[in-house]
Amino acid sequence: MLKSHRLFQSEKVLTVVAFLFGAYHLLVVSGVISVSTMEMRLTHLMLAFVLVFARKPIAPSLATNRIARGIDLVLIAAGVVASIWLLSRWKAIAFSGGMTNDTDYLAGIVIVALVFEAARRGVGLILAGITLLFFLYPFVSPYLPGILESRGYGFERVVAFLTTDTQGIYGIPVGVAATYIIVFTIFGALLSRLGAGEFFFEISFRLTRGMRAASAKSAVLFSALIGMVSGSAAGNVAVTGTLTIPLMKREGYAPHQAAAVEAVASTGGQIMPPVMGAAAFIMAEVVGVSYTEIMATGLLPALLFFATAFIVVHLRAQRSGIEPQTEPSSDPRSTGRVLFDGMPFIITFGLLVGLMLIGYSPFKASLWAMGAMIVSVCLWKRRIERDLFRQICGSIVDGANGVVTISAACAAAGIIAGVLGMTGLGSKIAVLIDMGSGGSLMIALVLTMVVSIILGMGLPTTAAYLILATVVAPALVKMGVPVLTAHFFVFYFGCISTITPPVALAAYVAGGIAKADINKSGWTAAAYAAPSFLLPFAFCFGPGLLLQGGWVANIAAVITGFLGVAAIAIAVIGVIHDRLPVLARVAAGLAGVLLLFQDMTSAAAGIAVMAMLWIFSHLRLRKNAY
Repeated sequence: MLKSHRLFQSEKVLTVVAFLFGAYHLLVVSGVISVSTMEMRLTHLMLAFVLVFARKPIAPSLATNRIARGIDLVLIAAGVVASIWLLSRWKAIAFSGGMTNDTDYLAGIVIVALVFEAARRGVGLILAGITLLFFLYPFVSPYLPGILESRGYGFERVVAFLTTDTQGIYGIPVGVAATYIIVFTIFGALLSRLGAGEFFFEISFRLTRGMRAASAKSAVLFSALIGMVSGSAAGNVAVTGTLTIPLMKREGYAPHQAAAVEAVASTGGQIMPPVMGAAAFIMAEVVGVSYTEIMATGLLPALLFFATAFIVVHLRAQRSGIEPQTEPSSDPRSTGRVLFDGMPFIITFGLLVGLMLIGYSPFKASLWAMGAMIVSVCLWKRRIERDLFRQICGSIVDGANGVVTISAACAAAGIIAGVLGMTGLGSKIAVLIDMGSGGSLMIALVLTMVVSIILGMGLPTTAAYLILATVVAPALVKMGVPVLTAHFFVFYFGCISTITPPVALAAYVAGGIAKADINKSGWTAAAYAAPSFLLPFAFCFGPGLLLQGGWVANIAAVITGFLGVAAIAIAVIGVIHDRLPVLARVAAGLAGVLLLFQDMTSAAAGIAVMAMLWIFSHLRLRKNAY
């Protein structure tokens, strides 16, 4: 009984810490509390350390081990003490031009060590291992061959740079986590607690009812709506897959097919404006453009991604003989009533996007959107329920708990970015890709794709983009690719890595829910998303796909883009009116490639090929009917 009471008290303490963590950041970004940039980042990471070490055990098997929990308390205390010391010293260090003392050095060692452990616990060994490789580079670089050789740096200098300069651990990634990301995790938690998930699922179900592959199409819509604020494709699968995968299996999809559809749709949520899995906020800061421009640039590729998903699930159902379902909703309300009851969420998203379009910062827009959602929920229910305050507080707690692993990833990315800036390794990687490509942009893009997928495997969207933006994107910029386009290129492949075997994390989570072979689920998901592996190449050669061309180029990109992804989807599934022979599928794939690559001659050829395949399939169906 005593043990249970102690655990309960401990959980209450952590809940209070999480609430204070989230409330503090809301007050800072709203302007109620005024602190400097460095103070906010130091405080943010200090509180993130407390929560990640308290909630993430050393190992799952040691979750209740007294010695392990004692180590956790030591780490928490070390993080708090070191952070408070740096808070008291950062101004003196900055004003002295970077002069540090022995205590600063010791505090820095503690912070670096805690970042590694927080990244390992919060995200996994992959991120911690990648970060460690970069951290070791300044010390081993004098012994490396060729272009990787460097004069090297002392341990004290590296630690001081990473912990007392805004180009290291307390750099842009942690700064974004402390402003944009935490506000949007609270925003997403509030949406969930107030019932937005149920509303979006019901609307998705009703919009697709009566269609072929209705459950799969509702899964695509639902996952898109939830996924764009979740920040993790695998996390989105875990939330939405428990609802959508059983529905797809019941409709007739094989378990691995249902898992693949859910994994693809959840991955697409990470590239869908307005939130784009939180990585877009970091992109805006790194590239130096407005967030509105990031949203506008990402819109068409995201729509093409989901168009692919819709076409794939439709053709898959057609090939498997799955007939349209007319099963009514279990909700007795009319569709009009559902829309009316869900109007607070419609208003919230409309206000969020509208405010950002007129120039509000994303976190200011989200604060107003949250306020509007709370007020409109009360107005629609015509009362202020007792539970509302608890839901708001719970959302702040959930959002704070949800950001700590992202903060750990951001801090680790700060080590990588710091080493790259300090040693010039970033430019060396760019040179290596340039040398490997022999000056060919296409080869450079292929090499960048491979590196992006490898580095992004097993990582959440934000962590993947943080690494790729600092390590890989500069190589494309050096090759002449526009900065924003280069960042979108690596961002897309960082996202797609979650459905790319051998570490297709989103597909593996979906496969577990579907009770399917996880490797089969992963390869099927990669096949279903095939057009998305071509899209980043296409928008590097055709700016219209990012809506960065003239009006004619942009309109042409919309038309040829949708036709192109449809053609590739047909090639993957092998169906138009009826099953296609292998050569016809190859022709459809070739037509899709021709359509995507934004040249009028190739587009005309692609359209001609698809027209012939359409006629061929139609005549073949009529012949078989007789």
